[in-house]
Amino acid sequence: MKRLVLMRHAKTEPWSEGIDDFGRALTPLGHADAKRTAEELVALGWSPERILVSSARRARETCAEAATVFTGEKVRPMESLYLTGQRGLSEAVSQNDGASTLMVIGHNPGLHDFALSILRDGGSSDHQAALRLNEKFPTSCVALFEADQDGPFVPAHFRLVQVLRAKDLREADAG
Repeated sequence: MKRLVLMRHAKTEPWSEGIDDFGRALTPLGHADAKRTAEELVALGWSPERILVSSARRARETCAEAATVFTGEKVRPMESLYLTGQRGLSEAVSQNDGASTLMVIGHNPGLHDFALSILRDGGSSDHQAALRLNEKFPTSCVALFEADQDGPFVPAHFRLVQVLRAKDLREADAG
């Protein structure tokens, strides 16, 4: 694997009585943000070959929106990605590193912790991206990591290249 794309699910309806966390759906803004983020990834040349996605509804809906933009990707829903931590994410990536560009769609705080651990091990080619990743990892946020060579997943080989936030994309589109 040469590239790793970590994406937090898009904006969801708030938790309320009668809706469990696992079944929360995307809001209309969440649907739009997921698609717009995928469009930006394609424009940057970061289309995934394989997507690992949490089986929670909000993650699956995020993936479905993104998949309308991507071509040729293979989607693998994984129950183990629902609210997993850094170690579970690292194991999932390690077991699926045959694609040259792998995408993971999951949840915080695990996804943010995982991205920060890769940043600590591998560093960043963009100081501003590192600062943004350290701040927070909001819904529809994407962290792009790249290794110098194609090979198995070793966090120290991956450098943070860019962080994309849906809010920033909306603002750029409006301006």
